Amino acid sequence: MKATVFVVAVAGALAAGSACAQSGAEVLKAKGCVNCHEMDKKKVGPSYKDVAAKYKGKQGAEGELVAKLKAAKGHPKTAATEAELQAAVREILATK
Repeated sequence: MKATVFVVAVAGALAAGSACAQSGAEVLKAKGCVNCHEMDKKKVGPSYKDVAAKYKGKQGAEGELVAKLKAAKGHPKTAATEAELQAAVREILATK
């Protein structure tokens, strides 16, 4: 009985974790970032390539960008979790 409860609990936790985990690219689409930004050209906001170039090699760039997005400084308020923002920012900073 205990083993069955444990297996069901672990299976539920794994299913919930996989449903919540999104790649940075998925977050960018799901949260509407692509409405104002493109990979390599300016739209309403700067391109992802331009953002990546601006922050290239900068210590703490990920944290700085996440904080700016959370505080809505120079950017509209974003309805995303901390993990989603981190995934999106990592995706953007990895753009070449």
